Amino acid sequence: MNELQGYIYLLANKYNKVLYTGVTRNLQRRVAEHKLHINQGFSAKYNTEKLVYYERYDRLDVAIHREKQLKKWRREWKDKLINDFNPEWKDMAEEVGCNVEYIQSVKDAYESGTLIAGSSCSHRGP
Repeated sequence: MNELQGYIYLLANKYNKVLYTGVTRNLQRRVAEHKLHINQGFSAKYNTEKLVYYERYDRLDVAIHREKQLKKWRREWKDKLINDFNPEWKDMAEEVGCNVEYIQSVKDAYESGTLIAGSSCSHRGP
C-alpha cells in the first residue's frame, strides 16, 4: 500500500438523510472506526456508518483538497455523485475489506490499546 495515498469518502446514515464527508489514508480502518463509533463526533452522533462513495488518490494532499471541495458542495450535487457511483446507496464497506471480522479486529486493537482513538491517520482539520 502506498503510504502517501489518500481517500475521500462519503458515509450515509441508515435512511440516507445525513451525509458525512471524510478523508483518510486507510479507508478500510477508517470505515471500521465509524461503524464502531470510535470517535465521538458528527458521524457517531448521526450514525453515519454506511460507506456509499469513495475516491482514491495517489497523494494525501490531493485527497484533502478534494474533501474540502466536497464539503462546500450542495447536498443535491453529492446525491448525484453517489447516484452515479452507487445508485442503490448500498454499503460498500465489504468491497474495501471492511467485513465483520475486520471490524472485530479493529475493536480488539482499540480495547487492547494497540490502537488509540484519533490515530487513524485521518485529516481532522478545518
